[in-house]
Amino acid sequence: MAIKDFFVIPKRYRTWSLALIGIGVLSVIVGFIFYGSGGHGTPEEIMHHKTRFWATLLHNSIYFLLITNASMFFIAVTSLAFGGWQMSFRRVPEAISAAVPVIGVIALIVLLAIALGGHHMTHIYHWTDTAAVQSDKILKGKSGFLNTTFFTVWTILAIGLWIVLGYKTRKLSREVDNGGLQTLEQRKKYIWRNTVWAAIFLVWFALTVMSTVPWLWLMSIDAHWYSTMYSWYTFASTWVAGIALIILFVVYLKNNGYLEYTNQEHLHDLGKFMFAFSVFWTYLWFSQYMLIWYANIPEETTYFKNRTQGVYSGVFWFGFMINFLAPLLILMRRGSKRNYTTITIMALVIIFGHWLDFHQMIFASVAPDHVEMNLFDFGVALGFVGTIMLVVGNVLSKYPLVSQNHPFMKESIIHHT
Repeated sequence: MAIKDFFVIPKRYRTWSLALIGIGVLSVIVGFIFYGSGGHGTPEEIMHHKTRFWATLLHNSIYFLLITNASMFFIAVTSLAFGGWQMSFRRVPEAISAAVPVIGVIALIVLLAIALGGHHMTHIYHWTDTAAVQSDKILKGKSGFLNTTFFTVWTILAIGLWIVLGYKTRKLSREVDNGGLQTLEQRKKYIWRNTVWAAIFLVWFALTVMSTVPWLWLMSIDAHWYSTMYSWYTFASTWVAGIALIILFVVYLKNNGYLEYTNQEHLHDLGKFMFAFSVFWTYLWFSQYMLIWYANIPEETTYFKNRTQGVYSGVFWFGFMINFLAPLLILMRRGSKRNYTTITIMALVIIFGHWLDFHQMIFASVAPDHVEMNLFDFGVALGFVGTIMLVVGNVLSKYPLVSQNHPFMKESIIHHT
């Protein structure tokens, strides 16, 4: 069997990725003209238009940043568990994680523009209004954490270390491409180094994605409200969508004759991850919702009131159905997790479903009177999709698709689930 070591980017693939990026750029330009510039009307209407523009950028930049960063989390947890089953396709999540620097810079610009944008941005982050903070007991009590200085420093640190640690992990993975590890001692040292860097990334991931980052970037939009489960809920959402993204690229490469060592056994395990964490996301969704509904405390229920009884109720419940009921009913069967067509469709559904969930998480707070999704929202999202496609394709074409010299490679080749 001839092994294809490098991915050759098809002309059609590159054309599509560039076209999608073009759609995204055009959408931002047109969106700025119609929304971002404020347009004409009353001061309230102008503020509403600006909020709509920046909230859309916030929605997409955070969502796609977190799901691409989930690929490095996948690498870290499997490395720390001394897993070998994923080695035949590990270069796929490595390539996806290479999009973090690009999308991270975009997200950083958007986040800092909103946080430091003055009174024009206070409809998104109300705690940036210093006058309002001084007259609000709750905001004043949180000002030690919710302030522009802390927000800026922590955001730069979070994204910066994701980029640095991801780069180091990918560089370490490629060290064995040019030659094998000749002795047992060399293999042990190499695995130990992988383990150490994986542990460092997981610690930082826990301090950011699993705790502080969702509080700062998303939950602080509702600065008077809080949930102790919010960060875990956000993590579960982007983690399962990140698994779905890995599946899409693995299936695409398999359909084009690559990843010869990857088979239905590996796809089945990825499908189990996607199924299991869809259920885990639902557990967190239900736990957060049920506890707030049961307690019926006004300052807590205000978050769900706009989502379950208001104009966003359709998006809220539709997101629940496609993020839980669809995976539960379809992915429960063994055969569906081993069928390329079925698992591809479900991966697309899950990515779109959690994108919708992020939409209501943001827009039901910044614009409770409702903002209808239109071509602007989808155009910006497609721009990020094209960016991911282009970065992943370029990385896969530069480095071997399989690290055949890795000590755990044999385990992946003979893997059976």
